Amino acid sequence: MSLPIRQIAYFCQDVRAAARAHHALYGSGPYFVADNIPLARAAHRGVERLLDHSSAYGQWGDVMVEFVQQNNAGPSPFHDMYPEGSGRWGVHHVALWVDDVDAEVARFAAAGSPCALRAEMNDGFVFAFADTSATLGHMTELYTPVPVLTDFYAMVSQAATDYRGGDIITTIAFS
Repeated sequence: MSLPIRQIAYFCQDVRAAARAHHALYGSGPYFVADNIPLARAAHRGVERLLDHSSAYGQWGDVMVEFVQQNNAGPSPFHDMYPEGSGRWGVHHVALWVDDVDAEVARFAAAGSPCALRAEMNDGFVFAFADTSATLGHMTELYTPVPVLTDFYAMVSQAATDYRGGDIITTIAFS
């Protein structure tokens, strides 16, 4: 079984500033920014918690790049790697498409990489972080390639192909 990386994500202080800096250095983007992404639920290390985060999504060659910021204080998979108030930022996770999120969470846990987060968006879309930081230096995000996801990836990729200059930031909303 091969699970190719679909996305690399960085934890940052400000998703717009990070996206603009990455674009200037690497030519990535354009970026689609979702502020305060609504979650129906989020369980961090098995405990239900509020997780208010914003993300910028762009294309970087063949891979999607994401910049993510946490908007609320408190424990999270982001603060697991970059402690709150530390001023540290960097690579947080890579994302993989899997057939069954919960089965893969169990498989990763059995291999020594416990579930750091299992979250559900308001539309029922589920994603999870397996804590692979001890072995890989980053977490691994798992989600199923349902049409809402694959269509979003295709839109971001096409925007990179079509980009002819101008502002690289477009604000979007997830419901």
